Amino acid sequence: MHLLINIIHTKIALKNKSSSGFTLLEILTVVMLIGILGAILAPSWLAFVDVQRLNTAQSEVYSAMRQAQGEAKKSKFTWQASFREKNGIVQWAVHPAIVNPSIANWNNLNSNVYLDSETTLQQSNSIRRIQFDYRGNIVGLPRRITLSSKYGGKAKRCVYISTILGAMRTAKERNKPKDGEYCY
Repeated sequence: MHLLINIIHTKIALKNKSSSGFTLLEILTVVMLIGILGAILAPSWLAFVDVQRLNTAQSEVYSAMRQAQGEAKKSKFTWQASFREKNGIVQWAVHPAIVNPSIANWNNLNSNVYLDSETTLQQSNSIRRIQFDYRGNIVGLPRRITLSSKYGGKAKRCVYISTILGAMRTAKERNKPKDGEYCY
């Protein structure tokens, strides 16, 4: 009799305990919601990352041009900022104009950035350049370098040297083109 009472108490205790955990349907619902949110947010995140890469590259290009201009004023010689694409990577170097660019100290921009067709820098032997004379003035006509992302999108970043005196400014893409160009 004592054994029978213990079995009954055990069965009652097991019935009163609720089963814990999630059902398969609940888990599938959560996984599906996470998947939908990821599909919605992923393109926006990737576009944001591309824009940040372009902003960083634009800052590096702007700094390189400013450095070349400053060195020209300081040394009283013509200096240049050189740009090239090597193995799919945009590179830049700042050096005296009399130095062969092939022996200059080249620095890489982000590998997801390329020189856009709107770039108007002088080009010689696949090297684009901008030169500054001993007063920091631009040698030649005003110039622009335009950067875009290799993965598409409309984002562009530009660095302009807008006057013969070497005044520089940065810009980004616009919705409407001006003279056929979106970065102005």
